[in-house]
Amino acid sequence: MSAPEPPRAVAHPSDYVQSLERGLAVMCAFSREEPELTLSDVARRTDLSRATARRLLRTLQTLGYISTDGRLFRLTPRVLDIGYAYVSSLALSDFALPTMEQLSEHVHESCSAAVLDGAEIVYVARVPTKRIMTIALALGSRLPAVATSMGRVLLADLPSKERREMLAQLPLVSHTDNTIVDRRRLEAVLDDVRAQGWCLVDQELEIGLRSVAAPLHDASGHAIAAMNISTQANRVSLKSMREEFVPRLLEAAREIDERLAKR
Repeated sequence: MSAPEPPRAVAHPSDYVQSLERGLAVMCAFSREEPELTLSDVARRTDLSRATARRLLRTLQTLGYISTDGRLFRLTPRVLDIGYAYVSSLALSDFALPTMEQLSEHVHESCSAAVLDGAEIVYVARVPTKRIMTIALALGSRLPAVATSMGRVLLADLPSKERREMLAQLPLVSHTDNTIVDRRRLEAVLDDVRAQGWCLVDQELEIGLRSVAAPLHDASGHAIAAMNISTQANRVSLKSMREEFVPRLLEAAREIDERLAKR
């Protein structure tokens, strides 16, 4: 799972604050794989001079977003306030979690919700099970949209022109032998997903991992998020997923849609 890409501006308007862009880039330089970085590491990963990187790190340290032992820098829990502001403003957890918990209890599998962010989905709610999965997921985790069931239902909901333009730019990586990397085939799959209202992905992101997802809509009918059930291929067949999981998933999605429409 990758860390979010540092923000990059396409064009700089007159009131653009470059120092803010650089400060956010410094925060995004840290990742799960590299939670601690030296000044040189930060400068290299952000393409900034050491002097600029030092000033930004010290500013973020003063604000409480970064701590250091004098050599290594690391993010502090205060960074979570930024992400929590988005999750709380989305209010999806309040509307979806009770139903997700019931759904997870009925099917005895993990249930998650995610939103689309460019070429990736970002997990914003999750009800895990105790079953062991190779991919460790938590709030804020990112996965490629084109290879996931939640990503595909969200891509399928986009206006046709916007979707074509996005697909033309998205990297199609072969994660497994099952991954769809042909753009025309992927477009056809997304058309089917849009028509049927749900998506099943079988071991395209990781061998042994299957998931089925449905969109969650706001009052205008726009898909603002997606919800899925994930399972292991050696335990649940595709037939069971279609005949048992999909009806329960769609029913749960309708319940959440009704709540979202009334907010």
